[in-house]
Amino acid sequence: MSFSSEVKEELAKRISPARHCQIAELAAIMHFSGQYGRSAEGDFMIGFQTENEAVVRKGFTLLKKTYNIDTDVKISEEQMRSVIDKIGDLSEPVSPLLIKNSCCQRAFLRGAFLCIGSMSDPQKSYHLEFVCTDEDKARQLQSVIQGFDIEAKIVLRKKYYVVYLKEGSGIVDLLNVCEAPVALMKLENMRIVKEMRNSVNRRVNCETANITKTVNAATRQIEDIEYIRDHYGLENLPETLRQMAEVRLENPDAPLKELGEYLDPPVGKSGVNHRLRKLSELADRIRT
Repeated sequence: MSFSSEVKEELAKRISPARHCQIAELAAIMHFSGQYGRSAEGDFMIGFQTENEAVVRKGFTLLKKTYNIDTDVKISEEQMRSVIDKIGDLSEPVSPLLIKNSCCQRAFLRGAFLCIGSMSDPQKSYHLEFVCTDEDKARQLQSVIQGFDIEAKIVLRKKYYVVYLKEGSGIVDLLNVCEAPVALMKLENMRIVKEMRNSVNRRVNCETANITKTVNAATRQIEDIEYIRDHYGLENLPETLRQMAEVRLENPDAPLKELGEYLDPPVGKSGVNHRLRKLSELADRIRT
C-alpha cells in the first residue's frame, strides 16, 4: 500500500463527534465526488463517483450519521431536499457557512483529501496535491489551507486546477490539520532519517573536498620546491625559505600548523603559508 493510500485509510476512519463537522466533511465529499439523481423508477438517489472504496464508506457513514440515510433503503424526497438544502449545488464551492469554524475546516480538508488528494512517496520527494476540475473549488481549497498558515499554490495541469504543497514541513502541518497522527509521525520519522543522512553526506563531502584541496596544495608546493632545487638550488635561498623548503620536502603530508612546529624557531600557520607562497612565487619567476 502506498503512503498516500495509508493516509486515506487513516482519514477514512476518523469521524468527528460534532454534527456540524460531519456535515462539513460530507459537503467536501459530495462536492468533489458526490451526485444527486433519480433512478429509472423515479426513486431519489445519492451516490459517489469514485474508485476509492474508502470514500464510499466514509460518504455513506456520514449520510447515516447526519441524515439517517441508509444505503439499502430508498431515499424520500424530504430526505433528498434536506441534504440539498444543506450541502448545496455540487457544481459550486462549498458554502462558507458550513466551514466557518476551524474544526469544520479541518473536516472539510479531510474529506477533500479523501476524494481528490494524493501524496508522493516521502522517501523520494515531498509533494501533496488536490486535483480539482473547477477553478473556484481549487481557490476555496487553497484559501482554507492557507488559513492554517500553510503555503499552498495552484497550477493548471491540462484541464485540471492542482492545489499543491512541496515543503515537507507544510505537508506535516496539513496532516496534523486533517487529524492523521499516525501518518504524521511516520512522515516525521522519514524526514528525520532523510535529513540526518543528507547532513552526514554534506559533512563527508565537505571533509573530502577539504582533504583534496589540502593534498593538491601540498603537491603544488612540493613541485615548486623541487623545481627550485633543480634549477636554482636550495642552498641559494634565504635561511628562512631554505628551512621551509626542506621541512616541506621531508613532510609532504603534514598540515601547515604541523610544519610550523618543525621550524626553528617554530612559526604559526600564517607564517608557514607566507613562506610557502614566497617559494611558489620564486618558482614561477624561475620558470619564466
